[in-house]
Amino acid sequence: MVTELIGQYDFERARCLLEQSGLAFERNFDSLVGIFSDRELVAVAARQQNILKMFAISESHQGGACLGELATELIRSGFQAGYDSFFVFTRPQNSASFQALGFSPLVQHPQAVLLEYGGGLGRYLDRHQNLVRPGANGAVVVNCNPFTRGHRYLIEQAAAQVDWLYVFVVREDRSVFPFSVRLRLVEEGVRDLANVTVLDSSHYAVSAVTFPGYFLKSDENLAQLQMEVDLLLFGRHLAPFFHISKRFIGTEPYCRTTRSYSQTMLELLPRYGIDTVQIERTRAGEQVVSAYRVRELLKREAYEELRALVPQTTYDYLMSDAAAGIREQLRNYDRRH
Repeated sequence: MVTELIGQYDFERARCLLEQSGLAFERNFDSLVGIFSDRELVAVAARQQNILKMFAISESHQGGACLGELATELIRSGFQAGYDSFFVFTRPQNSASFQALGFSPLVQHPQAVLLEYGGGLGRYLDRHQNLVRPGANGAVVVNCNPFTRGHRYLIEQAAAQVDWLYVFVVREDRSVFPFSVRLRLVEEGVRDLANVTVLDSSHYAVSAVTFPGYFLKSDENLAQLQMEVDLLLFGRHLAPFFHISKRFIGTEPYCRTTRSYSQTMLELLPRYGIDTVQIERTRAGEQVVSAYRVRELLKREAYEELRALVPQTTYDYLMSDAAAGIREQLRNYDRRH
């Protein structure tokens, strides 16, 4: 029987089982479950939002029903929490076991496989069928924390080079501006561009935050693997559906991680017939326009200087009562993204 693991004692037992299996224990989870045999913990797994992870089964119980029982319980609790599809990142050699439980592989990489349960990707694409346009189309994937004149410039330049441009706004909420605000500001900021469609990326922009590294070895680069899985997911599923043959990115003078992501894009996307086009970022004075600069100016209440970096729609929101909480939060926010 699957049991919810609670309390430090249970967590330590789960950690020991994972480490005995050559895996790492991650503290970030919404649910941690296990199976006991004669009071010994013989199997464990966890769920973080709609991601299932930390599967470990003792050698004496491998090949039995434990994996299915753990996955079934975590999916049940996930449905109760409001999720309708679930993901597993695992080693390639474990892929068949999850497929036998009804998971479908979305990305197959030499180091990791991404599988989904519940058909979420199919539903996502079906919902957007009416937005598919013929021709040589392009894509921009943005966070927009918040939407700036730099984002607007990138989108304008990209739209001029394709028949239709899809702007995917990253749904994951790890920015000071919540997703609903970021999406709305992008929509308002590009409304006048006739060949641009703004889309919610849903769960199909893989981030380092949601990519569990518990099954990786210490010498494996989690960030690089996350980038590659994300781009393979885009190239294999999103790009062909929307007839995307170009992906546009701005140059990155500051952030090493973003530069690495751009380089990985240049290497991987040609496999799927997608060109990566880099566009020189626009400037205001001597510096490039960036969301980081906008947040810093907003934090300092330098509103006139800020006005030059954002479209009027963004500026109006930043000055509104609705943004009062964000202005307060920014006083202690020092991340670059």
